Amino acid sequence: MKIILSFLVAFVVTFVVGRLLIPLLHRLKSGQSIKEDGPVWHMKKQGTPTMGGLMFIIGLAVALVVIGWPEWKQGQYGHLFVFLFALVYGAIGFVDDYVKVRKKQNTGLTAPQKFLLQLAAAIAFTVVLRYFHFLTPDLYIPFFNVSIFLPWPVYMVFAAFVMVGTVNAVNITDGVDGLSTGVTMPVMLFFTAVATYWSQTALAEFSAALFGGLCAFLIYNFHPAKVFMGDTGSLFLGGAVCGLAFALDIPLVLLLVGIIYIAETFSDIIQVVYFKISHGKRIFRMAPLHHHFEMGGWSEVKLFCVFSGVTVLTCLLAFWGVMNRYPF
Repeated sequence: MKIILSFLVAFVVTFVVGRLLIPLLHRLKSGQSIKEDGPVWHMKKQGTPTMGGLMFIIGLAVALVVIGWPEWKQGQYGHLFVFLFALVYGAIGFVDDYVKVRKKQNTGLTAPQKFLLQLAAAIAFTVVLRYFHFLTPDLYIPFFNVSIFLPWPVYMVFAAFVMVGTVNAVNITDGVDGLSTGVTMPVMLFFTAVATYWSQTALAEFSAALFGGLCAFLIYNFHPAKVFMGDTGSLFLGGAVCGLAFALDIPLVLLLVGIIYIAETFSDIIQVVYFKISHGKRIFRMAPLHHHFEMGGWSEVKLFCVFSGVTVLTCLLAFWGVMNRYPF
């Protein structure tokens, strides 16, 4: 029941905040600057308010306080740790969005600045999870139900790489109306199911609340989008996704539930590398992957449905892969 209430509270709060926030963002002239090297038809989105991710961040925060307070009193802090970790990334994204809005261009913080801030957050989060016994250096292998022991320094490097990579992969996916929202929704349902199945109530409440917040946000973010989540929202979502994976001690599951994030990121990397070594040739029509399909005639709605649908299937497969770790 509390999981359902978490969903409902976050949904209602996010929806109400959206009704107030979008007009405010318009008045503050916090419009998104569209990249000139993207699809030309995206230029009509110029000026659409950004930083809309604040909506579901606020919705999630209220749900965690209202519904998750008893768990805090009982010493269950997993949902708080994941929220604060994601919030740090959201803050990095907010600064990046703010700089973009002030400069009226699509570049905010420099890449080294963002990387160092993200790396510091990942290291701190990993240390906290280990101190509070959420995390072991045993790397769980889904489907095979076995774990591989890694020396703690090696695990720290692995964790930092995965966290920073995941956060930026979610950010890259946020390039079409509703896409990052739609892809992350089934991921949150997956974590809700796993946490519930393993009696990790606090983490289940967190996942369900964020799912509810994203459902409400999608009302405003679905094509044609009335607001973008911005780096504020996408970096927060990336932090939440990898934060939950590590808090539940199943980081390798990100290979399945995050298959779209990974495909988007690697399409970008492959395009850049091949462009350089081939002196100007391209593998994809345009990178990242969603732009490749857009250039091939896919609508933004079709991209949303297909990419989200693929994620639903991989999340179901991932649940089957981890369900036997702690049999009910």
